[in-house]
Amino acid sequence: MKPIARVCLFCGANVGTRAAYARAARELGEALARQRVALVYGGGSVGLMNEAANAALALGGEVVGVITRELMTREVGHAGLSQMHVVETMHERKALMASLADAFVALPGGFGTFDELCEMLTWDQLGIHEKPVVLVNVDGFFDGFLAQLDRAVADRLLTPANRAMLGVAPSADTALDLARRWSPPPPAPKWFRDPVPQP
Repeated sequence: MKPIARVCLFCGANVGTRAAYARAARELGEALARQRVALVYGGGSVGLMNEAANAALALGGEVVGVITRELMTREVGHAGLSQMHVVETMHERKALMASLADAFVALPGGFGTFDELCEMLTWDQLGIHEKPVVLVNVDGFFDGFLAQLDRAVADRLLTPANRAMLGVAPSADTALDLARRWSPPPPAPKWFRDPVPQP
């Protein structure tokens, strides 16, 4: 199994309307702390991010934040983390979170969550890194996203091997085990050589 010392979490800066979302964030934070795996995240004191961070901290876990200076001035940075990195841009933020982590887990969220999730999958696809990416499909939140990926495979815009890079966990408690069992896809062409369809 893959050794994992730090997990980067992508999730919402809002808590959403379903109690299951916040519960999953807390469960993930607690699971990481119990297994002595550090949590790396966007450094916020709001939303699902805050729920996960506080749950890990409450059990003595290590929590590392990465936040932009602009967000810190808006006073949304968490004041009680093990370590906080303040960077200038969102590009720096994502790059530093990626370099600090051995694996990535996504919980429900908005644009930022999908952006970060897809970027890390793209990096796996291009061989920029070989790190597991797992989403926790809380209450079917990611059903539509997964269906869209399947459509991309069916339409030969995404290879089955690259589609298989994304792990899907039914619960926060199982996400870390799934990440540890992940292996990179075998070398395969990324590009199809299909003729251009004619009208």
